[in-house]
Amino acid sequence: MTAPHYNFDELMQTGQELLVLRNAASSKVRDILQNTRGDAEAQLMIDGNGTRCAEYLSSVQDAIIKALYALACKAVGLKSADTALSIIAVGGYGRATLAPGSDIDLLFLVPESKSAEVDKVVEFLLYALWDARQKVGHATRTIEDCIALVKTDNTIMTSILEARFICGNQTLFADLIQRYRKGVVQKSAKQFVSEKLAERDQRHARYGESRYSVEPDIKDGKGGLRDLHTLFWIAKFLFDANSTEELAEKGVFTKEELRRFKKCEDFLWSVRCHLHFLSKRGEDKLSFDRQSELAERLGYKAHGGLKHVERFMKHYFLVAKDVGNLTRIFCASLEAKHLKDAPSLTRMMAKFLPKGKRAASLSKDFKLEAGRIALADDKAFTHDPVNLIRIFKKSGALGAEIHPDALQQVRLNLRRIDDKLRHNAEANSLFLDCLTESGDPETVLRAMNEAGVLGRFLPEFGKIVAMMQFNMYHHYTVDEHLLRTVGVLRALEAGTLAGDHPLSAALFPTLTSRRVLLVAGLLHDIAKGRDEDHSIAGERVVRDMCPRLGLSPADTETVAWLVRHHLLMSETAQMRDLNDFKTILDFTAIVQSPERLKLLLILTVADIRAVGPGVWNGWKGQLLRTLYTEAEPVLTGGHTAVGRKERVAVAQNQFLAKHKPLGDDEKNKTLHRHYDAYWLNVPLEQQLRHQELIARALLRDVTTDVKSDAFAAVTEVTIYAPDHPRLLATITGACAAANANIIGAQIFTTTDGMALDTILLQREFADEADEKRRALRVADTITKALRGQLRLKDALAQAKKPEYRAQAFSVEPRVIIDNTSSNKHTVVEINGLDRVGLLHHLTDALFQLNLNIASAHITTFGEKVIDVFYVTDLTGAKIENETRHARITQSLMQVLAPEAKAA
Repeated sequence: MTAPHYNFDELMQTGQELLVLRNAASSKVRDILQNTRGDAEAQLMIDGNGTRCAEYLSSVQDAIIKALYALACKAVGLKSADTALSIIAVGGYGRATLAPGSDIDLLFLVPESKSAEVDKVVEFLLYALWDARQKVGHATRTIEDCIALVKTDNTIMTSILEARFICGNQTLFADLIQRYRKGVVQKSAKQFVSEKLAERDQRHARYGESRYSVEPDIKDGKGGLRDLHTLFWIAKFLFDANSTEELAEKGVFTKEELRRFKKCEDFLWSVRCHLHFLSKRGEDKLSFDRQSELAERLGYKAHGGLKHVERFMKHYFLVAKDVGNLTRIFCASLEAKHLKDAPSLTRMMAKFLPKGKRAASLSKDFKLEAGRIALADDKAFTHDPVNLIRIFKKSGALGAEIHPDALQQVRLNLRRIDDKLRHNAEANSLFLDCLTESGDPETVLRAMNEAGVLGRFLPEFGKIVAMMQFNMYHHYTVDEHLLRTVGVLRALEAGTLAGDHPLSAALFPTLTSRRVLLVAGLLHDIAKGRDEDHSIAGERVVRDMCPRLGLSPADTETVAWLVRHHLLMSETAQMRDLNDFKTILDFTAIVQSPERLKLLLILTVADIRAVGPGVWNGWKGQLLRTLYTEAEPVLTGGHTAVGRKERVAVAQNQFLAKHKPLGDDEKNKTLHRHYDAYWLNVPLEQQLRHQELIARALLRDVTTDVKSDAFAAVTEVTIYAPDHPRLLATITGACAAANANIIGAQIFTTTDGMALDTILLQREFADEADEKRRALRVADTITKALRGQLRLKDALAQAKKPEYRAQAFSVEPRVIIDNTSSNKHTVVEINGLDRVGLLHHLTDALFQLNLNIASAHITTFGEKVIDVFYVTDLTGAKIENETRHARITQSLMQVLAPEAKAA
């Protein structure tokens, strides 16, 4: 597309008022923008060139501003249009690229003595753009103003750095740039670099430290466009480079790195322009509800077990990874020119590492440079490819980073990681040491992954690098999740997470083989993204891989078992009734040994914690501990240090020790109010809150309590009320009427016929006070519904239907009726897409089917719910009749997929 030219002279009429003229100009600008964006979007759909699209939109904006400026000058009678002022593009617009929804940042540079007509021109131009519904940021300054502000404001320093002349007084603009480069740039290069990199780090902290978060910000997130812009700002400041080509000419990048820079930039611009066209605004977050549409627009197809959206996002994360590599290369170049300090940790390492240890640890191919491992021999990887693994082993052993120049050489020699090296015994032994002997294996393995070594050395791991799973449960790509799992395992072993996970931390030193656990942690999701179940396929993969890594047949068998069953413990704990002994027997029949039980518990904890922030909570921890302590005596032949009765007594004594003194009668009443299941499954802190709730409850009345947890992004509402068959359906209906989404539930009945139910709600407000007020409104709605003061059917009909993120996903609805998992109850498992009110409709359907709910296990995995109900008929018997099974399935399927009802 060629740069356009516009002339608005025909809008001028003799004697016309300035306001009328400005309105006519705004109308014309709106028409131009509408047509332009339509053309730009159509061309983007054809050629997919995002940079060209952004450059074209910028050129159109330039032409509009030039035409408006010429019109304004004539309208106010300003004859010296070429000398009156200089109109300058700054910010992103200054780079001559403009996304469809981006702001337009303008600097009106005026002489020291400006006329009144100049103010009128600026006002005319700004209002014409604003009336055309454009977002314009602007400033009117003299050269002296600019230079003074640049010295105190890093943001303004950057904006002037990117300044681009559009129209008006070109000499004024040239004077500004000359004074800027002479008075500012030459004096503060190191400070500018330091501040820009610090600014980048703060931005990463704000938008997410990981570049592998599954809903990234394409502009400000780690690995996004702003990271590339930061590199260019620094390069332009230091090297006076006006294009990426000049960076290569001046030796900052190689030609291959330049090609990668431009490829990353064009991809990110394509995605950003498509996103703005889709959202019709300046939206930069790749949210789930946009990802599928973007994948379609960009032409991705489902392939090899991956959905089209997962292939698109994998491409995105690989680009983000390349951006990170380019950043490291660039920073190494700055260090070489002494324009950037080495990281503080590596400077400390250089001071405190004994000289003898440095020489003995590094060998002839490596050296320490500013505390980091560098190459002593440029051909280190050529004459011995094992060094491609050894350098990471050295890094882990010394706790020292690898110099960016050495990492660049690693990437340039990746082709040397072939089948011969993959089957080299020393290379495999070194790799296993990186995983199992390093003090910080997560950091070492992440460095290997970023450099491309991990995926080359373990080709099966390479298949899941940058792979995202299109769901709301997993917060990171598969490879990032596996690395975080290893990190959590190491933290559990070191005891730094003992406060959150006392049982896992205590069990870790008793393991026969910690190496098995770390290998399983790294490989448990190795087969994600295949048509086959990843646990089954993963078992097969690790059976082939582990012998090559040097594991014995027995260790290989244990790793394979852990990979095959790594979901068993979390699914059993969260979806089954742990007070039903049949659940424990079925679980232990698969586990078979105390050692496997310990390994599985610790792996399960690490796996859940590594999913993302807020996924782990105290409920899950208590459930896992309960399952472990119930299963251990079965696996040890009935011999255990603490039996069930003893554990109940311990829990009760802990409660009494923390609670205020009780009289004998009150103490007995309190201890006998709850069944054993309550004492074993409810954390102590929650027991104490429950006791306070019960103490203030009126006889046989409804009493509620709320607790918000900002870290876990959940809110608890606890209800103490008389038990009755429709209680759960009423509570869940009241939550739906209050637009509260239930993501979990803990249900208990007391010995005196009361129910003590805790409902876990998805958090709605970031502010604690706002969330507390919302929770109290939900609790009030529940109270009114249970007291009969609220007609639930009417409240549900009037409830506002909120927008729900899960609508971007699809989950195949499924109902499973199981009479083998419990000796006393029929187990009804329901899988479906989450939505506000779903649990109410399910519990109401069960009530309408004349089923008694003995226990309910509500589990939410992002957009997917798996609700499990232990039920009987009204006589307390299992549901054995096949016709009744069919009726139950049909009723529940109509709740899960309402469209099936019409069919």
